[in-house]
Amino acid sequence: MPTAIAVTSADLVLPAPDRHTPGAALLHPPEQHDLEAALAGTSALLERHGHLVALVPPWLPRPTVQRLHTVRAILETDRIALLDIDLPPLGTALLARQLRQLSVCDFSPGIIASAARLLSHYIYAGALLGSVAKLDRVRVPVGLGAHARSWSPGAQFAVLAHPTPHLARLGSTGGGRGGAHGGRGGSPGGAQAAAAVLPAGPDFATHLTFARGQLTSDWVAAELAPAWQVQGVMENPLPAASPAWWGTPKLVEFAAGIPDLSVLYQLVASVRREQCRWCGLELIGDRCGFCAAPLAAPPPSAAAPAGTGRSRP
Repeated sequence: MPTAIAVTSADLVLPAPDRHTPGAALLHPPEQHDLEAALAGTSALLERHGHLVALVPPWLPRPTVQRLHTVRAILETDRIALLDIDLPPLGTALLARQLRQLSVCDFSPGIIASAARLLSHYIYAGALLGSVAKLDRVRVPVGLGAHARSWSPGAQFAVLAHPTPHLARLGSTGGGRGGAHGGRGGSPGGAQAAAAVLPAGPDFATHLTFARGQLTSDWVAAELAPAWQVQGVMENPLPAASPAWWGTPKLVEFAAGIPDLSVLYQLVASVRREQCRWCGLELIGDRCGFCAAPLAAPPPSAAAPAGTGRSRP
């Protein structure tokens, strides 16, 4: 059986792009399942799949994160990877689907877990917002002028949170066709107007997934998708965590990523494989997804006495 890919909410499970892609495992939060049920469910997943890779974004409620670590500690297993991935909710769901696609390939569990950080760099996640008054400044810089304009009737903002934070105000109807373009190609006349609204979109083939909140606008599908020259557009229900992450329920969230399994496979396979110095699993990048050990041993501390053994990271 392929490595299990897990999320903590059913609304983070995007539809499978083909009949070969498995579904996601659901790790219920404490208010839905008690500890005994969580232990039994996780044990069953490990029995069936061998290894479990779970995405743990920083916006999860603290009790949910604590439950995940408690279950792993009680089971005393090194076959559960809890991956800290800092993406908005819809971007997290998109990454989970890409890992589900890769789980049926001939990659070891360690490669699949460490591939999450690599693939996250190729996800473009943002939203069309009716207000940025409560948008976290750490996630996307918001100037005083943008805060003031948030109170203007009909104001809408195009926000890109990942991979490079960017914010710009659109017209009052969420349109501004000349300024909505920022992707590959496009007409030369719209190039300068494009930079005023959104940075250049991905320079590789993507599909766009979007989800509507309490904002009525077709800007994402009608203008952003053509500007970024996406190969497909899919609408999905809005994740429950999205309004809190973006600071407003008046939004249309979007995420663009690589849809083709062959491209995802080549991307991961092209990276040099290493062996984790702690748990022995394969990995790509600079850190093991299962035990979190860095690829290179840390330099010995000047205060450490000679002969001390290494400690688990």
